[in-house]
Amino acid sequence: MKLTEKMSYLQGLIDGLEIDTTTKEGKALTQMTEVMSELVLYVEDLQSQVDELTELCDILDEDLGQVEDDFYDDGCDDCDECFDDDDDYDFDEDDDELYEVTCPTCGDTILIDEGMIEEGSINCPNCNELLEFDVDDLTIEDFEEDSEESKNEEDNK
Repeated sequence: MKLTEKMSYLQGLIDGLEIDTTTKEGKALTQMTEVMSELVLYVEDLQSQVDELTELCDILDEDLGQVEDDFYDDGCDDCDECFDDDDDYDFDEDDDELYEVTCPTCGDTILIDEGMIEEGSINCPNCNELLEFDVDDLTIEDFEEDSEESKNEEDNK
């Protein structure tokens, strides 16, 4: 029996008792049945929404499964076989070299890549100070000096 059917049955029983609504007990019972009726309607509404969302999730899951099959399907079921030595997969190829920059205002160390350097400037994420990069005037010796200074600082620690 559904919840609405049970509530209708209970409402019929209470109506059949011919409860005196002028007494405190009668008023309380009447109010309780009204509240319970509203709760039953609310629960039924929630259940229908849950059913709709469950159906929608099932549809989305099927669609996503199809997209995954289309995108990742290469004809084999074992992922280790997909990446054998004959394939030209170089996962490190896209890794850009990162450089450390120390903000002169707050002292925060920031990692930047070549694309950020080519842009010419960025704002410090800590203090919002504009950090400008001018690599046109730098020589290879400048990079070697920075590298030696970093190595000496690490040795002193």
